[in-house]
Amino acid sequence: MSGLAGLLAGKVDPGVYRWHTELAAADLSESVTGAGWSLAQIADVAETKDEVLGAIGAALGFPAHFGRNLDALWDSLRDLAAPTVLLWETWGCAAYADRAGFDKIVRVLQDRSAEISESRPAFTVLLRGDGPDTDLTDLG
Repeated sequence: MSGLAGLLAGKVDPGVYRWHTELAAADLSESVTGAGWSLAQIADVAETKDEVLGAIGAALGFPAHFGRNLDALWDSLRDLAAPTVLLWETWGCAAYADRAGFDKIVRVLQDRSAEISESRPAFTVLLRGDGPDTDLTDLG
């Protein structure tokens, strides 16, 4: 079972993963939505912490009053109503431009992915594309 299939089937824990695949976004969407998950995607370049938070908020449909800070990110991620995969294709730009800001955002994303309950559906981030070395696990 591939890493993505295992994730969608609940055999791989949600998390923030590096993901090396050539799978087209349309095929990914079909797989994710077919498994009952929502798919959001960040494909535009965002380098600063503020730009990344804005891109995450736009991709996930956060409310207009989303504050573009780490506390607001945490609160909004906790309000996700369905299991969600966030595909971040341009993550390397943010990691190279502002590594400290990138790492703080990733920690919030990791914390939310670890929080699963009846009221907190699964949440996973797939970092696809080039970027610096990280200590994040690859999703096979």
